[in-house]
Amino acid sequence: MNATPDTIRVVIPLTIRKRNGRPKILPPDDVDARNGRTQDPHVLRAIARAWSWRRQLEVGAASTIQDIAATEKVSDRFVGRMLRLAYLNPDVLEHLVIRRVPPALSLNDLVSVTDRPWAEQMRIVFDRRMLHTAQRERSATSISSAHRRTTALPRPLFPRCSEIA
Repeated sequence: MNATPDTIRVVIPLTIRKRNGRPKILPPDDVDARNGRTQDPHVLRAIARAWSWRRQLEVGAASTIQDIAATEKVSDRFVGRMLRLAYLNPDVLEHLVIRRVPPALSLNDLVSVTDRPWAEQMRIVFDRRMLHTAQRERSATSISSAHRRTTALPRPLFPRCSEIA
């Protein structure tokens, strides 16, 4: 192919990855994504829904999580899990919503961070090195709780006659 002197060729090294079934163009590794304010819209939407649901419960527009789930046509487990995002550290919320700093965690991992003290949340949410630690702890917790559920025997409601005497 003959290039004329008028032609300018620009090469930008981009990576295309599929995210949620759609192609997403990622910038080169040496570009800081925070300057582009690339916040995942799913995270913002989940936080907005959590705050809306929290307000509905506080005001009395909805009396239970089941009411919200029926209105939104989602499961009550989903509402309960996502509702935790409304109780994130205010500094974390400021970074996510106002400054649009993308988290180092997935949305599911972000929900599980709400169980942590506020002092630890900022470090876990935005430190990429903590990502693997949080995932390991989450999987270890789910394994141990599943083990406890299968091995624990139910406690009787009433003491046995031999225990009373």
